[in-house]
Amino acid sequence: MVVVTGQNKVSGNPDDAMSSSDAEDDFQEPATPTATQAGQALPLLPQQFPEVVPLNVGGMHFTTRLSTLRRYEDTMLAAMFSGRHYIPTDAEGRYFIDRDGTYFGDILNFLRSGDLPPRERVRSVYKEAQYYSVGPLLDSLEDIQPLKGEKVRQAFLGLMPYYKDHLERIIEIAKLRAMQRKARFAKLKVCVFKEEMPITPYECPHFNSLRFERSESEPKLFEHHCEVDVSFGPWEAVADVYDLLHCIVTDLSARGITVDHQCIGVCDKHLINHYYCKRPIYEFKITWW
Repeated sequence: MVVVTGQNKVSGNPDDAMSSSDAEDDFQEPATPTATQAGQALPLLPQQFPEVVPLNVGGMHFTTRLSTLRRYEDTMLAAMFSGRHYIPTDAEGRYFIDRDGTYFGDILNFLRSGDLPPRERVRSVYKEAQYYSVGPLLDSLEDIQPLKGEKVRQAFLGLMPYYKDHLERIIEIAKLRAMQRKARFAKLKVCVFKEEMPITPYECPHFNSLRFERSESEPKLFEHHCEVDVSFGPWEAVADVYDLLHCIVTDLSARGITVDHQCIGVCDKHLINHYYCKRPIYEFKITWW
C-alpha cells in the first residue's frame, strides 16, 4: 500500500479523474504528540518554597520563615506561598512581589509577633493590610487611633445631609473662580449652622432652608436661603459648628488643598416681624499654588 503525504505530488494525466487517495490528501490526521509537547500540556507542579524565604517587595529585601507568611490561612500572602501559584524570582533568587515595600516590614512584624505600627504609620499600614487581606491586622488597627477616632467622626458626618456633595461644590467653585480670574487663590462664602431647636415658634428648618407659616389663618410658606456659595446644616449632635469646620478643613487638606477660613459675620436677612437669620458665615480661602 502506498501512503501519500501532503508534500508528495501525484503525477498523471490531467484529464484523469481525481482518485480517492488524492481527495484524502487535503485532510491529514494530526501526528502523535512528542514527549516534549505532552510535557508542556501538563499543568505545572506545585511550587516548592524553602523554610526560610527571601523576598523582594518592590526592590526592598526581606527574609522570613515560610510559616510566618502562612500564619493566617485566609490572607493573600498565605495563598501566594501555598504552592498553588507561581511566584517569580529576581536575579538573586528572591521571590518578587510587585508592591511598594515601605510598610511591608510592619506587615511581617504583625505576622511574627502581633506587633502594631506606631500611630503615624497606622493609616498607611492599614492600606497595605487591606491589599494583603490580613484580617486580624485590620481589626486590630481599627481599634486604635487614628482609625478609631475616624469611625466616630464618620458617624457624626453621617448626620450631615449632602456633606460630600458640598465638599465637591467648594472645590469646583474655588477652581472655576481661580481660573476665571487667573488668580493663585479663590474665596467663597460658606454658611455652617447648627439648629437643634427652632429659633422662633414659626421656624421649621429643613436642610439648608428656613420655612415659616405666617399664621394659622394664612398658611403661606416663606422659604429662606442664605446668600452664600455652600451651606452646611442643620444637625442634631453634641458636636458643634467648630467641630464641623474642623472636618471640612481636614477633608479638604487630605486632598492636598490648602484652605484657610474665618468668620466674617452672620446672615442679616430679615425673615418675619423682627426676626433675622443670624446664621454664621465663613469666608474660605482656597490657595492653589
